[in-house]
This record gives sequence, structure tokens and C-alpha cells, in this order.
Amino acid sequence: MRITAQLKYSIIGLAVLTAGVTIFENTRTQEGEFDGSMVNKAGIVRGASQRLVKLEIHGQPSDELITKIDTHIDGLLNGSEELKLHKQKDKTFVAAMEKVDANWEVLKADVLEYRRDPSQKTQLIKDSETFFEDTNKAVQAAENITVAHIKEVGNTQLAFFIFDIVVLGFIFWLVLRTAKLLQTSIASVANSSSDIAATVEAQEQAVTEQTSSVTQTTSTIEDLGAASLQAAQKADTSADGAREALTLSETGSQAVENTVQEIEELQSKVGAIADQIMQLSEQTDQISIISNLVADVADQTNMLALNAAVEAARAGEQGKGFAVVAGEIRKLADQSRDSASKIGTLVEAIQSSINSTVMVTDEGTKTAKAGIETAKDTANVFNQIAEAINEVYNNSQQIAQTAKRQAVGVQQAVSAMNTINLGAKETVSAVSKVQDSTETLQTIAKELQVAI
Repeated sequence: MRITAQLKYSIIGLAVLTAGVTIFENTRTQEGEFDGSMVNKAGIVRGASQRLVKLEIHGQPSDELITKIDTHIDGLLNGSEELKLHKQKDKTFVAAMEKVDANWEVLKADVLEYRRDPSQKTQLIKDSETFFEDTNKAVQAAENITVAHIKEVGNTQLAFFIFDIVVLGFIFWLVLRTAKLLQTSIASVANSSSDIAATVEAQEQAVTEQTSSVTQTTSTIEDLGAASLQAAQKADTSADGAREALTLSETGSQAVENTVQEIEELQSKVGAIADQIMQLSEQTDQISIISNLVADVADQTNMLALNAAVEAARAGEQGKGFAVVAGEIRKLADQSRDSASKIGTLVEAIQSSINSTVMVTDEGTKTAKAGIETAKDTANVFNQIAEAINEVYNNSQQIAQTAKRQAVGVQQAVSAMNTINLGAKETVSAVSKVQDSTETLQTIAKELQVAI
């Protein structure tokens, strides 16, 4: 059974028990009123009888007082709503009242006889004393009934109080158990957040290496541009040495320019790669920010767990304070899941950027190949120039050496691109770890929600 269900049923049981106690005590209070009325009315019978005798002796007969005593004795024996008297079942009290009733008939007869013959005063006083003793016993019996009822109420209240203590103890145990469960789950969330932070750090290192590779690629392309310019200058010098080879020289110059354009296009492609890598770096920074948000949520959850423990210790109003804290914890768990969703979105964006990087790299490779082909065409043209113009042979040699340096520069560019690809793979691996950690966070959040 879930903890929340156990708490709910315990509180419902306590509420039902409290309602029962209230109803019981109200009933007992009414019975106590009737008990008090019984003692009071028995005392009235006792006092009124003595007053009646005194009035009769002093020549002040009172039929109204006789009627009152008759009414009270009948109510004490048979019950009376007007006098708020129940018909009693206690044998001792009933026996005492039956004796009172019988002696009252004797005393009434004495009163009537005294009115006719005042010489019966002695008998009247004697019978009134006997009646007084009987009413005393009836009052004592009524008081005993009242005391017994009071003791019964006290014992019942004590039993209810003990049961309340047991139920409250069970609720307190459930609260402590829930707090312990929350602490364990929150510790797991904190550990998962640490794993995410470590993974993001690894991604930052990979992006740094990618940035370094891009810088190296840019430097290599600059060297290629300088070498191409030098080749063009040497070609111009060769053209000045031989007019009859002017057409071939112009063709060679055009081929060199084509080579330069192809290399410039390669530089543009690599620049696009650099832009993609910068975008990837920015997205990785966002991942770091969201990871910090997850860590903050974990800290807040720890604080809420502490508050929950304090509220549970107080156990005021059946743990209502704890219910508020638990609601806050559920909100923080929802924020953790939202952060995890954002991390997943950023991971997809990073993967998209990596795909774009691969495509741009392929285009750069194709462009490099085209540059090589153009360089070959240039070499053929300059071979024709060498055959036509011997005096520019040395300059042609220098042009060939420059072309070799260009090939080396292109190879360096390809190597740098390979480094970029390796860094991209490392980034993908790190993103996979982020996904695993995110799934762990989601699982823990669900466990926390179920526990609450």
C-alpha cells in the first residue's frame, strides 16, 4: 500500500474515532444531566416532606406541596420528560424509591389524620423521620448511579485517548519513513547531476580541441594563398622572358588563377566549418547552464526534504505542514524533468550541427580534389612553356616546388579536418552520456513522485 494511502486511511480512522468520541460524550453529557436531575429531584422529595410536616404542625397545610411530592416520586419511579427523568433500571435505586413511595402513602395518611386529630402529632413526626431516612437512602442510591456513570465515562475516554496516541504514533512513523525515502531519492538525483556536470565538462574539452583544429586549418589555408601568389609572380617573370610563348603563358596564368579560386573556395568551406563548430560550442554552453539548473533544483529539493523532516517532527494538525512540503517537492521534481527535456532538445541540435559539419567537410574534400586537378593542368601548361622557352626553365622549377608546397598545405588541411571529425565523435559520445544521465534523472523523479 502506498504511503499516502496509509496516511489517508489513518487520518480517516482518527477522524471517525474522534466523531465517535464526540457523539459518545454528548450522549453521556445528556445522561449526566438526567443523573444530576435524578439526584436533585430525590433531594427535593426529601426536603419537601420535612417542610410539609413543619407546615402541618404550624397549622399551614399545603396540598400543593403534597401534589409536588407525588409528581416527583412518580417521575423518579417511572420517568418524566417534564422533570427530565429517565425510568431507572438500577435495582438498588428502584427498591429504595418503591420503599419511599410506600412510606409516602403512610405519611400522607398521617398528615390527613393529623388535620382531623392534632393529637396524632407524635405519630406524624415518627413516620416523617422514617420517611426522611428512606429518602436519604434513595438520594444515596441516585448519587451512586451518578458516580458509576462518571467512572464509566472516564474509563471510556481513557481508552479512546490511548487509541488516539497509537494512531498518532503510527502516522508519525509513516512520516519518518517517507522523509527517509525522500532523502535517499534526492541523494540519487544529486549524484546524477554530478555525472551530467562531468559529461558537459568533457564536451567542453572536445569543443576546445575542435577550435584549435580550426585555427590550424585557417593558418594552413593562409600559407596556401601565399604560395599561390608566389607561383603567380614566378609565372609572370617567365612570361616576360619569352614573347613567342605569350599565349601559353596566359593560359598558364589562367590555370594558376583557377587554382587560386579553387583554393579560396576551399577556404570558404572551411570557414563554414568553423562557424558550425562555434555554434556547437554555444549549444554546449547552454547544456552547461541547464545542468547547473538541475544542480540548483537538487539543492532546493534537499532543503525541502529538511523542512519536511522538521514538519514531521512537529506533527501539528495531523501532518498538514508535511503535505505542503511534499507538494513543493513534486513541483521541483517537475522542474527537473523539464530541464532534462531541454537537455534532450539541445543534444538534438548538437547532433544536427555535427551532421552539417560532416557535410561541409565532404564539400571541402571535393574542392581540394578539384584544386589538385587544376594544379595538374597548370603543371601541364608549364611543361609546354618549358618546351617552348628554355630560358625560363629555372622559374618553371620554382613554380613546381611551389605547387608541391601547396600539396603539402592541402594535406595539412585534410589532417586538420580529420581532427575536427574526431572531436565531433567525442562530442556525440559525451551527448550519449548526457542522455543516459537524463534518463536516470527521469527515473528517479518518477520514483520520488510514486513515494510521495
